[in-house]
Amino acid sequence: MAGEFLRSDLHGLYLLAELVDVFWQEPTTALASEIRLQRQCFGLTPIDRRRLQWEVERAEMATTRKQQHQVRVAHETGDPRDALRAVK
Repeated sequence: MAGEFLRSDLHGLYLLAELVDVFWQEPTTALASEIRLQRQCFGLTPIDRRRLQWEVERAEMATTRKQQHQVRVAHETGDPRDALRAVK
């Protein structure tokens, strides 16, 4: 789902990660409920993805899309090394 996230989603994802971390240290039902609600926003379960109308791509399409994203990032940052990737 990383390909669907925008830079503006980072804050919410960090918040969710922090909530999960706190939950595993001191689990509570209130915290579990909040995690469930926050998780829905980011399409982290199959039903959430369906509600958001996201589809999981086939491997070939995902690879092509990832490469295009890397080139876009390199263009945005101005550093051509950001488009580099390992090949077999």
